[in-house]
Amino acid sequence: MIIALLTGRGGSNLKDKNVIKINGKPCLYYPCKEAKKIKSIKDFFVSSEDKKILNLAYSYGYNKIKRPKKFSKENSKHIDVINHALKKIYQKNLFPDILVVLLANAPIIKSKWIKDCINILKKNKNLSSVVPVLENNDHHPLRAKKMKNNILKSHFKPKGKISTNRQDLEKNYFLCHNFWVIRTEALKLDNGDKPWTFLGKNVYGYKIKNSIDIHTKLDLKIAKYLLGNRYD
Repeated sequence: MIIALLTGRGGSNLKDKNVIKINGKPCLYYPCKEAKKIKSIKDFFVSSEDKKILNLAYSYGYNKIKRPKKFSKENSKHIDVINHALKKIYQKNLFPDILVVLLANAPIIKSKWIKDCINILKKNKNLSSVVPVLENNDHHPLRAKKMKNNILKSHFKPKGKISTNRQDLEKNYFLCHNFWVIRTEALKLDNGDKPWTFLGKNVYGYKIKNSIDIHTKLDLKIAKYLLGNRYD
């Protein structure tokens, strides 16, 4: 069984970012709508402490899960939110083997992407999860620095010569925060690479070209542009 879980909390530096309108629709409308197109997803839930998020998602066909305040803080962990929601889902005698986690502040999402990721996971039993990724060599770890007293240092000591040209570096990918397709067994083990240990040990990267999760007013402008144009 496959179940979708939308997650979002009310508190944020950008007020009401999960329900703020982008091109005439609330931000969370986009993940809600795209997931609803997929017939293999049998049920839909939303986890939040915020009434606006819960009520809006409910109007799109998502069952409400009231999230405790202890899991609704700025430093709350996603795995705790997911596990709390799963307990509520189990109480309804629903036992998914695959969970599609949707993020309410991520409007750049397509049903095709979700469907592709589900199919990849179902066909490859050794995979623990399938997640969208973006190629980005501008922000390659070999080009990143930490700073102490305004002095820049590498995070680690690279071996050999390192080119300053991003094109010469090994391809680098970042996890997107629009959705994740995860085996519930992997969630229980919680033994994958840090920091997303709940994705399991064998995470498949599904390459996409654009993604943005809303945290700032600039993110809103980028999302409006992408939604108004093709973003595949």
